[in-house]
Amino acid sequence: MTLTVEHLSHRYGAKMALDDVSFSLGPGFTALLGPNGAGKSTLFGLLTRLFAAQAGQISVAGYALSKQPRAALARMGVVFQQPTLDLDLTVRRNLLYFAALHGLSGKMAETRSAEVLDLLGMAERAQEPVRNLNGGHRRRMEIARSMIHRPQVLLLDEPTVGLDAETRLAIVDHVHRLAQDGLTVLWATHLTDEIRTDDHLLILHQGRVRSDGRAADFAPSQHLQEAFLALTAGATAGAAK
Repeated sequence: MTLTVEHLSHRYGAKMALDDVSFSLGPGFTALLGPNGAGKSTLFGLLTRLFAAQAGQISVAGYALSKQPRAALARMGVVFQQPTLDLDLTVRRNLLYFAALHGLSGKMAETRSAEVLDLLGMAERAQEPVRNLNGGHRRRMEIARSMIHRPQVLLLDEPTVGLDAETRLAIVDHVHRLAQDGLTVLWATHLTDEIRTDDHLLILHQGRVRSDGRAADFAPSQHLQEAFLALTAGATAGAAK
């Protein structure tokens, strides 16, 4: 498995944000579905080592995040919920800067930049300032940037927040294609229309994994949204961060 989480727990004072969370992911698209306050952002903070896990283990492509953080993080690409682009630089310059942070420079950086822009359908926008791009193209660019070092795992934390329905689904389509090409994708969302029946589905609620399997198997006799709402009925906004 490319990404493994074992018995991960984390609390903020008296509040338990994650409670004995375990799952394993291989290549393909996995949706991490949960209401606001389910613990998704806490999980992503631990996966990206923004803070250390209080209990449990995380491994990426066989590397333990706690013991070999540089090797583990080098195999991971991340798209956070909040945009982190330099609006005054061109698309190409943003990518070259990020490539340099990963130790890529010169011809290699140029090659990888062109490669990921083509992959995300952004090649014709390379010389445009990011400020001129609409929300959907900025998101595509952030995904392209996260792919420049050829990671094995791609984490996306509610990447379609603030986008219209058509643009959201276009981004979902792009990322599903990346998953079909062998990338391990973990896509955090609270929107059931971003999930396909054959996707691997993890449902996180009140800090615990409530379902781990195919989306179609979770709701065989009703719509996914109805089954999800029934499972999470009564969720409190402050259960977790």
